[in-house]
This record gives sequence, C-alpha cells and structure tokens, in this order.
Amino acid sequence: MSDMSMNQRDGDGHLPGPVGGPGQAGGGPGPGAQGDWQAGVLGDLMGHGAGTAAAAPQGPLPVQPHAPLPQQPAPGAHQPAYAPHQQAPAPQQPAPGAHRPAYAPQQYTPQAQVPQAQAQARAPETVPVPGSDAAAGRPRHGDPLARRTLRTLRGALGSSVAKAVAAETELATQVQQPVTTGRQIVVTSIRGGSGKTTVTALLSRTYNHFRHDPVLTLEADAALGTLPVRLGVQSLRWTCADLAQIVRPSMQLTDITGYLVPLPDGGWLLPGSQGRIGAQVDVATYRTVMVALRRYFGVTVVDCETLPGEVARTALDTAHARVLTTPATAEGLVSTHAVLDWLGSLPVPVLPRTVVVLTVQSPHPAVDLGKAVEKLRATGAGVVVLPYDRHLASGGAVTSELLAFQTREASVRLAAEVLQRAVALPASGAAR
Repeated sequence: MSDMSMNQRDGDGHLPGPVGGPGQAGGGPGPGAQGDWQAGVLGDLMGHGAGTAAAAPQGPLPVQPHAPLPQQPAPGAHQPAYAPHQQAPAPQQPAPGAHRPAYAPQQYTPQAQVPQAQAQARAPETVPVPGSDAAAGRPRHGDPLARRTLRTLRGALGSSVAKAVAAETELATQVQQPVTTGRQIVVTSIRGGSGKTTVTALLSRTYNHFRHDPVLTLEADAALGTLPVRLGVQSLRWTCADLAQIVRPSMQLTDITGYLVPLPDGGWLLPGSQGRIGAQVDVATYRTVMVALRRYFGVTVVDCETLPGEVARTALDTAHARVLTTPATAEGLVSTHAVLDWLGSLPVPVLPRTVVVLTVQSPHPAVDLGKAVEKLRATGAGVVVLPYDRHLASGGAVTSELLAFQTREASVRLAAEVLQRAVALPASGAAR
C-alpha cells in the first residue's frame, strides 16, 4: 500500500500534506516519520492541494542521528516487549518501506536479581526489645545476705575451699574442650513456664565465659520469646527469617556477625522475631540457618519451641545434644517420663545425647529431688537440678554476678555434661 491508502483526500480530490505516518490514525506525526510531518508544514506555509506536493522537497528529509522522542504506537502497530539491548527470541521483520516504531529504552531487571533487590529493599529497621524498659528494675541477688555472709566466713576459714576449686576447675576444663566442628545444642521443653529460656541464657553465658571460640545463641521460638530480655539485649534488627534469605556460603565470620546482635558478656544472638505476634520460624528457615552457620561457631545454643512442635522435633533430630527442661513438680516428672519413653522408642538412639534439667521454682519443693533424679537417670539420659534462685525468679536480664552460688555451680555442670555428650557421640540428621 502507498501513502494514498494511509491518508484521506480533501473535498477537491487532492491529497493534502502527509498528516500521519504508517500506523497512525490521527493527525499527529507517527513514530519515525519526521520527514513527512516536516513536508506537511512546508506545504501549509507555501500553499494548498497540489501546490503543497509540488513545494515539498523530494525524498525524505535526513533523519537525525539521535533517537526520536518516545511516542505511543497506534493500535495495530508492532510493539516490542523488550528493551533494545535485549535479544528477542524471534523478531518479526517489518514490511519493506515501513517505518520502525520508536520506543524509549526501558530498564529490565532479570528474574534472578529480583529476590536480592527485594531483600535489599526490605531491610528491617532496628526496633527496641519489647519490655526491656519494664524489666530493668532493681535486680535481686540469688542468695540471701545471710547465706552469702556464711559462705564468706567459711572461705576465710579455708574449709572445703580446695575441694570446691578442684571441682570447678575440672568442670571448666570440660566446658573448654575443643571441638572439630560446630556443636549445636537444642533446649526445649514439654510445656511453657518450665524455665526453657532461662536455661538457654545460662548456657549461653557459661559457654561465652569459658570458651574462646565464637558462641552463637539462636532463638527458634518466635511466639513472643523472651530470650533477648534474658540476655540483656536492648534492640533487634535481623531475624532468622531475614538471615535465611541472604546468607551465602562465601560469607566470612565478619560478614555474618554484622547481622547478629552482640551480647554484653560476649557472643552473639540471632532472634527469631522482633517481638511481634505472627512471626514464625518454619522448618525450612531453621534448617537453612543452622546448616549455614554451623561452620562459623564452635557452640550454638538454640532456644527452641516446646514439644511437640514441628520445629522442635526437627531440632531434636538434627542436634548434637538436647536439653529437656521440666519443672520439679509431680506433673512435670510424669510428663518427662512420657517424653523420655517416646525418645527411647525412636530408631536412632537419642537418650545418650539428652540431658534433663529439673528447674526448682520454689524455695521448698514438694517432690523428693533425689528419687526423681535417680528414676530419670535410669532411662539413660543425664539429669541436672537447677536450684531455686531469687535472681532468676524475678525475671529480667540474667547477670552472672547476681546468681546464687549453687546456681552457678549447676550452670557450669550442665554446660560441661551437655558438651561432653555432644562431642563424645555422633549427631543424627542434618547436623552430623
């Protein structure tokens, strides 16, 4: 078709100057038709009808080297769906003499780069730990003043001091034993309120105090967990779910610690949430984070959700050692026996790598702790009694200097026994 089919004749049967390029329905200049509309302007200035055609310069005007301004192609015109620098899968060749539609180059983001760009755009903001101000009351010492005074007098007289120092030195040596690969220790419970988070904080502070390699404390219980409060953290930013999206095998320890929360007594914390309801740590996120961070830290202590949650079962299967906290009550002992029987029925022996912590939550417990420990040890699991401590019972950040003497002893004994079982025996699942 010639330009006769693309323009309408006037009342005299003459052709006016070109008013539209190929594919243009209106009177505006079509894309790539710069010479035609210039000819039309000259025709309007010098005359009408045939005079316009005669006055128009022969042949198209030279096209400028730069690209024309972006124009919207008319309906029916070929519209490229890609930027000029991208290769089309099968470009359609235009008809001879037809003008190519002009379009502005558009920035195209490959699909592989979209998640990284979105992750950078969704970088979390630093938020204060919920309840950290309310928990910053006056801390209490774990031992009453009379008990501390009596112990000071006994130490001055030299009674049993040598035995205490020797026992503490032996436990400290076990806590400091080297590891070939990172050991992952999971702390879980049967019910809430059993001291699970408190035991996690005690283990974290004990390992950070005695060990010289990096120690990580991870929160895998996003249901408004209080681990940041127990560890004295004031603000949070990155969580497990955030780190799972950006962690790469090529990262160094200095890169990883940039996403973690440094603890006052040493070590780092990776929270499970920012204290908001609805945040969850699923199995895929937990596995990704634990596998990626295992080679950076000598010991990782995980504050896991309560049983029988899916993440808790996965953590029990993949950990090098597990700690099961339970209150030193009749109900707690019955539930603990049921869980130990279930663990003993699993095809993989996990009881030799399990330690039960009986948390005493009152100054005068109603159960016989000696008999309870004996029955629980008969299952093959280790047992440690965490005595009542006024400092722990009051809540807030756990301060080592304010712990009762027996609580400090129990914490070191627990850390030594758990690490001994984690090192001496192979792990099952993904943490092997």
